[in-house]
This record gives sequence, structure tokens and C-alpha cells, in this order.
Amino acid sequence: MPRFAANLSMMFNEAGFLDRFDRAARAGFKGVEFLFPYEHPAAEIRRRLDGNGLTQVLFNLPPGDWAKGERGLAALPGRQAEFRDSLRRALEYADALDCRLIHCMAGIVPSEVSQVTAAAVYAANLAWAGEEARKAGVRIAVEPINQRDMPGYFLKTQAQGAAYVEALGRDRIGLQFDVYHVQVTEGDITKRMEQFMPVIAHIQIADVPARNEPGTGEIGWDYVFRRMGQLGYTGWVGCEYRPAGETDAGLGWLKRHAEA
Repeated sequence: MPRFAANLSMMFNEAGFLDRFDRAARAGFKGVEFLFPYEHPAAEIRRRLDGNGLTQVLFNLPPGDWAKGERGLAALPGRQAEFRDSLRRALEYADALDCRLIHCMAGIVPSEVSQVTAAAVYAANLAWAGEEARKAGVRIAVEPINQRDMPGYFLKTQAQGAAYVEALGRDRIGLQFDVYHVQVTEGDITKRMEQFMPVIAHIQIADVPARNEPGTGEIGWDYVFRRMGQLGYTGWVGCEYRPAGETDAGLGWLKRHAEA
């Protein structure tokens, strides 16, 4: 059965961030992920993890200036030094939290920058980051994101992401396969999953169109989860969705599929 990890940036937001660990554990989760931990001391996050028997599955590198619309630095020319600093900071947290996978956001490429230039910058940054992470026992995840939610984001399709994984090495880089983004951008979820399973490092879920919990939209989750198992996926499944209402009230899907 899938191992589900609560995304604490989106779920249990009825409580403050540090109190969400307790709530996730009480709801039956064994793992957690979130976007950015950097407002909180790593030691305090580790205390919450250990106190609840939780595994830290994934988090993101610093994204640049989020308030100004930045969504990652890896494909942005002229920001290489800042990108390297962000990777070093993320690796410090990964070590403290015993987290073996960190997501490197590509970024929204400015209109004046060509895709060729962005691709060269991205490849060089990923190559460096992958090697630095490997030395630390950590793997880098790359995630294609749909253009409806994030116009201009550099990494758009599973094939594009998989090409970087293959070029730079599966031991360093892995594909973060987000079912929500796949459905919005490409469809054919389980065919894409089958095609790219050899390079998938992490799977995330949310229903379409509103990015709420499974069972609130158009995706057939019984088949998706069954196919995931048939394809041999044994990693974590991150629940990166916005609860349609109160988080606990929307967890009926979890009991059903965790026991399947």
C-alpha cells in the first residue's frame, strides 16, 4: 500500500506550522513534507519529527524572493551564486532533519531570457547541485509544474524533467511526479507514470481541477493507486493538496486507500 506523507504547508493549516506535526501523526501519517522550513530552527523541527515518530520526506530549496513572484533560481541567469548559497542552506537542513530528498525549483524565466539560455543555466546548476547533494547523501528532485498555475515556469513536462535526470544521473537527480500537474498539463496519468517510473524519486497527489483532496475531482484514484503499486513504486506519496474544508474532515480517502 502507498506510504502517504502529509504536506504541512497545505494540510492542517488550522494550526500553526510547528503544531501541524502533532496533528499529522494523530491522523495516521508516518511521514511529512513541506515547502520551506527556513523560518524555523532545524533543531525545533527535528524535535517535532522525533516526538511524533515522523520521517521528513521532502522539502524545497529556498525559492528566491517568493513575495515578488520568484519560484526558484536554478534556471535564472545571473543568480548562480545565490542558487549555490540556497543549496548549501538546504543541505544543512537536510542533514539536521535526516531528509534524503530535496526539491530544486527551476524558476519562472523572465520573458527577455531565451529558453536556450535558461536550459544551459539550469543544466549547469543541476549538475553542480547534484554532485554536492550526492556528497551529503542527498538526492535532488526536479518537478515539472503546470502553466495554468505557474505561467512561465521553466520545467513543464515529465519528458523534459526526465531528460535532465538521465543526462545528469539517476543517483543524483530524480523526477518529482505530481499527479495534479501531470493531469493539468498532459493527462494520461498512469501512462506517464509507467513511462517515467524508472526515474521517479517521489510522487505527489491532489485532485483536479481545484487541487483538493483525492475524491473531490475528476481523477480515478482507485486505479491510480493500484497502478502505482503494480508498477513497483515503494516510495512516499506526498499529499500536496489544499483541503476543501477542515483537514481531518477530508481524510476519508486516506483510511480507504491506506488499508487497500
